Amino acid sequence: MSRMPVGKSSLGDLDAKTATRLVGAASDIALVLDGRGTILDVLTQSDEPGLRGSRAWLGQPWVQTVTAESRQKVEALLRDAQTAADATARWRQVNHPTKDGDDLPLLYAAVRIDDDGGGRAKGCIVAFGRDLRAMVALQRRLVDAQQAMERDYWRFREAETRYRHLFETSSEAVLIVDGVTQKVLEANPVARTLCATSRARLVGAGLPALFDAGDAERLQNLLAAARSVGRQEPMHARLAGGSEILVSASVFRQDEAAFVLLRLNPVRHEVAVAGKAAGRGRTARTVRMAPAEAAVDEAVLRAYLQNAPDGLVFCDPAGKVLAANRAFLTLAQLSAEEQARGQALDRWVGRTGIELGVLMTNLRQRGTVGLFVTSMRGEYGGDTEVEISAAMLDAGGSTMMAFALRDIERRLKPETAHNAALAMPRSVSELTELVGRTPLKDIVSETTDLIEQLCIETALEMTHDNRASAALLLGLSRQSLYVKLRRYGLGSLGSDEES
Repeated sequence: MSRMPVGKSSLGDLDAKTATRLVGAASDIALVLDGRGTILDVLTQSDEPGLRGSRAWLGQPWVQTVTAESRQKVEALLRDAQTAADATARWRQVNHPTKDGDDLPLLYAAVRIDDDGGGRAKGCIVAFGRDLRAMVALQRRLVDAQQAMERDYWRFREAETRYRHLFETSSEAVLIVDGVTQKVLEANPVARTLCATSRARLVGAGLPALFDAGDAERLQNLLAAARSVGRQEPMHARLAGGSEILVSASVFRQDEAAFVLLRLNPVRHEVAVAGKAAGRGRTARTVRMAPAEAAVDEAVLRAYLQNAPDGLVFCDPAGKVLAANRAFLTLAQLSAEEQARGQALDRWVGRTGIELGVLMTNLRQRGTVGLFVTSMRGEYGGDTEVEISAAMLDAGGSTMMAFALRDIERRLKPETAHNAALAMPRSVSELTELVGRTPLKDIVSETTDLIEQLCIETALEMTHDNRASAALLLGLSRQSLYVKLRRYGLGSLGSDEES
């Protein structure tokens, strides 16, 4: 799309008062600078405490009012404004230090003013700033929610590991059976030994096939009683191989499905034999595993770091790159590690310039951060979705940050630009994934469409697809309902619309 220049034919000659109002309406804060970058005036829209302190910047060089890691960005903004007057201004995030300790994040674009009328504004630079504190707070809440989900996931994994360990090491034969199909879902090693079969043959087999045909009816009565009361006393039964056992059953539910836990115990004569053996005494044998003696030396570790498939990068506490492996250089479209050393990591990582700052803040507070999804920009315009895991390291008294970046483009569903424009998120998780990729007004618009479509679908379901009743239920006219049905492609329109 070509950009049409706006000249005097449309706006005419603007006076100073009108120009000030335009600058104030276009941004949350605006800085008027001279050609050397000294702040001449500050224009703000609100009286918030964070922006109110900006009046103290008057008369100071712009580069001295920002944090250390933002000075290079300010210099780049001034340089772009001086040398690329006709080009579209590039937005960069800049952080200003405040008295309360929290940085003030602002998104700036600088434009040089060429006053052909010989006014005092000739050669001045106007920096338009947008307040990013609300977006930073939203990013922090998203990271907190993501970290909470990760902690819940690991607690689930730990519980599953404990269950699996107890199940596999139990001295009692245990089977887990589907309550509907009566197929064996899990069997521990003792059960496999008792049934004289392997896990591959036992798992998936029907439960009645494991027992003698004469016990089939009694087994079904046991399972029916367990489903009705939750637990049933043991019964005598005989396996298909001839072994006599005691079977006890208990029922538990998971995800609205019923499962039966069966415990199989050999009968008395087998226990008696075991008791006699116990009377003669047993000699306990302890098997000790020899510790691994092969140590990984530094050369092997360095070789792995360089050849790892995931991008690995080490930074100082300020976010400057200290070292990076080949995979990171490939993602950043760099040819040598020297091109990355000393550069800020947010030059390549992060969609909006805010995400990496949020990630580092959480990393300093928690020590580790995992499953942080963001975008990585290459030097030649490449854009890759990555998943970041990070940790704080204490190396000989000095602190550094280690980041592992994994390319997850293959996990994402390929979609064309047309399909992406028509696709509508169907859940809250999909909506939250749009933050940082899509403007807020577009997310709100898609949310409104989603709620409207879900309400129409629910009304049609409640009225058994009676369009007239659904329109009354929704408080719409029949014609308005038909328009929305066409818009969302819900069903085929019947003859009542044609009439």
